[in-house]
Amino acid sequence: MSIQYPIKFTPILKPKIWGGEKLRTLLHKASEGTDIGESWELSGIKGNTSVVANGPLQGESLTTLIERYTVNLLGQSVYERFGNKFPLLIKFIDAKEALSIQLHPNDTLAKERHNAFGKTEMWYIVDVEPGGSLVVGFKKPTDRMTYLKHVEDKKLLDLLNVEEVQPGQVYFIPTGRIHAIGAGVLLAEIQQTSDITYRIYDWDRKDAHGNERELHTDLALEAIDYGVEKRYDTPYEKIRNKSSEIIDCQYFTTNIIPFDERVNFNHDDKDSFVIYLCVNGALTIHYGDGETEHLQKGETILMPASLKTFSFVPQGLTEVLEVYIRN
Repeated sequence: MSIQYPIKFTPILKPKIWGGEKLRTLLHKASEGTDIGESWELSGIKGNTSVVANGPLQGESLTTLIERYTVNLLGQSVYERFGNKFPLLIKFIDAKEALSIQLHPNDTLAKERHNAFGKTEMWYIVDVEPGGSLVVGFKKPTDRMTYLKHVEDKKLLDLLNVEEVQPGQVYFIPTGRIHAIGAGVLLAEIQQTSDITYRIYDWDRKDAHGNERELHTDLALEAIDYGVEKRYDTPYEKIRNKSSEIIDCQYFTTNIIPFDERVNFNHDDKDSFVIYLCVNGALTIHYGDGETEHLQKGETILMPASLKTFSFVPQGLTEVLEVYIRN
């Protein structure tokens, strides 16, 4: 038994203290909220499981699909590695205000402390207001004592690397790397299935009741990567009408495909589901016996591992991110 059509899911929208309106105005999410910070496009996290929005499986949860279709949905190697846990979490994030400065533990620490996966992730910048920036890593060599002193003195930013960004830039965020999305940045996030975050500074913000959000200073100490990189963004090449690799790590591979003519796909070489995020333009997916599905900017679709061949026909210049797990 296999699934032979591209699956859309209903986005799970998350109000946040720092959220805005761009998920509705730019990415067409169905919300009247003025503080929607995240759209969880594809999630297997308990309590936040995605639900199918199209086709004969409409209304079914991602968890049910995995239990019913196993290797036909995920791929043999993915199912052997992760079982019934969907291994990725796909989001769009809109930061009207800066997010907290944070980091994520690696697999070993996350398993030991939280019985969870670690959280390696990547960002693709979709839209940015003038001056929009990210915090990524340290800008000078740092050790534990220096870090703690700067935290106590509320001078942590003196140690951190802040970069203005442009649409199309990519940042890979391995576990342990300090990071924060700045005000005015809209991005796509691809990550391990994990919701474990260590918040280390939140700009002294208070909620409606006058309370500051919890910080995780002690938990973070063992998890931080104090190293310094020469460059924090990920260089990559865009070749029109071709798939070009951006990130390849043990948790996911992400390619970019900018195209203005029909592109044909054959995924016989992959033992994995494939996810597509439309980050610019719109397209029609042709599959099966003359069947079609539409995808526009801000939408995400899951190709089951059993659906190997299909085509994309763009409406003008269109760009998609292609995500899967290599064998």
